[in-house]
Amino acid sequence: MQIKVLVVFYSMYGHVHRLAEAAAKGARAVSDVIVSVRRVPETLPDHILEEMGAVEPAKRMADIPVCRVEELGEADAVIFGTPTRFGNMCGQMRQFLDDTGPLWLKGKLVGKVGSVLTSSNTQHGGQESTILTFHATLLHQGMIIAGLPYSFKGQMTMDEISGCSPYGASTIAASDGSRLPSDNELAGARFQGEHVARLASRLRAGEEALA
Repeated sequence: MQIKVLVVFYSMYGHVHRLAEAAAKGARAVSDVIVSVRRVPETLPDHILEEMGAVEPAKRMADIPVCRVEELGEADAVIFGTPTRFGNMCGQMRQFLDDTGPLWLKGKLVGKVGSVLTSSNTQHGGQESTILTFHATLLHQGMIIAGLPYSFKGQMTMDEISGCSPYGASTIAASDGSRLPSDNELAGARFQGEHVARLASRLRAGEEALA
C-alpha cells in the first residue's frame, strides 16, 4: 500500500522552500510513502522580481517542477507552504487554489489530509492567521486538516525566538529576510510532514479494511 504525499509551496526568497523540503523529509521517513515536491506558478513579472531581489532565489528553485492542479487529486495528502502576506496566503498560492474549482466539483479532495506551513518577516507577522484562513479553503474542498501537535515539544520552547504553533510549522525571516529557518523550525516541519504521512497511511488502511 503506497501513500502519495504532495508538498506544494510558493517561496520568494527560499524560507518556505526550506520548510517544504524539511516536511518532505519527514514524510519520507514513513514506510511506503512516496513524496513529491512542487512549486506553484509565479505570477509576478521578471522586472518586479528583480526589484524585490528575488531573481537569484527563483533560479535556485527553478529545477523544482511546477505543480499541475490535477496532482492534488492524485495525492493522499497535501502539505501546502506559503509566505504570509498581510496575515493571509500569498497571491501566487491564492491564484493556484482558485484554479481547483474542477476538483471541487468532482469531490476529488474530499477525505484527503491537508496541512499548511508558513513564514513571516516578524515574530507576530500573521503566521497563525495565514494558516487558519488557508484552512477555510481546505475545508471547502472537504479535506481533513492536520496541524502540528503539541507532541512536537519544540513549539513550547522558551529558550529562543521560534516559529511553529499547533496550526503548523513556521519560520521567522526577519524584516530584511536575512534569518534562515532555525533547527527547531525545521524540526517542526519534519515532524509535521511525518505526522501528515502517518495520518494518510492510517486513513488509507481504514478504507481498505472497510472495503
